[in-house]
Amino acid sequence: MNTAIPELTVRPLAGLPMFAAGQSIAQAICSVLAALGDGLRGGDICVIAQKIVSKSEGRTVDLAALMPGAAARDLAARTGREASMAQAILDESAEIMRPHAAAIIARHRTGHVLANAGIDASNVEGGEAGTVLLWPIDPDASARAIRRELQEASGVQVAVVIADSMGRAWRIGTVGTAIGCAGLTVLEDRRGRAVDLYGRTLQATVIAVADSVAAMAALAMGEGDEGTPVALVRGAARWTCEEDGPGAASGLRPIEQDMFR
Repeated sequence: MNTAIPELTVRPLAGLPMFAAGQSIAQAICSVLAALGDGLRGGDICVIAQKIVSKSEGRTVDLAALMPGAAARDLAARTGREASMAQAILDESAEIMRPHAAAIIARHRTGHVLANAGIDASNVEGGEAGTVLLWPIDPDASARAIRRELQEASGVQVAVVIADSMGRAWRIGTVGTAIGCAGLTVLEDRRGRAVDLYGRTLQATVIAVADSVAAMAALAMGEGDEGTPVALVRGAARWTCEEDGPGAASGLRPIEQDMFR
């Protein structure tokens, strides 16, 4: 029996600001922890909601300022959306995979597949008036930058995951998913390297570590008015690493392996 099973804890951080463009997420995390009489420890994983990363990077768009083109007007007519929202989705997408009234499934320009190219107005000031939030331009680069600032401030090695809620094919509901990652194993490939309880060598098991951490933290952080867009995951140091690593993008299935196209 495996005796090295980690005991994981998740601690949502209350007291963080609403965040605005140019505001440091790393400094805010360190300040909140200091006020709680705590600090970052080696092996900690900071899971950060995409929304505050986008806010700090100024990734807001006023839909009224967009000029919808013919493709946007066609997409809007097919899905019942405002043409300006359809234009924003097109601007953020590499491919529209399935336009539908319920959701426009798009391959985001970063390669992630999700509804409406990740564009959202919830928990965004001005959202009721047409201000929406886009994903960071490069979520993995954002994770690396935040990690660097956290490590410089704390003097310890930590990991950073930027998480957003996404739906899943053939499943109802959303789950926290890693869209940016630094300092954490994204995929743990156990094929040919581990056995089951009966000694059989694993043949197909690849664990989505970063997504699993994101899902666990997102459940604790909440999706509504909880006001806790950061969670500290402890006990998972075995999956953290000194280097930034390849990022969450390394967990995307290549298009040529898409069995449903």
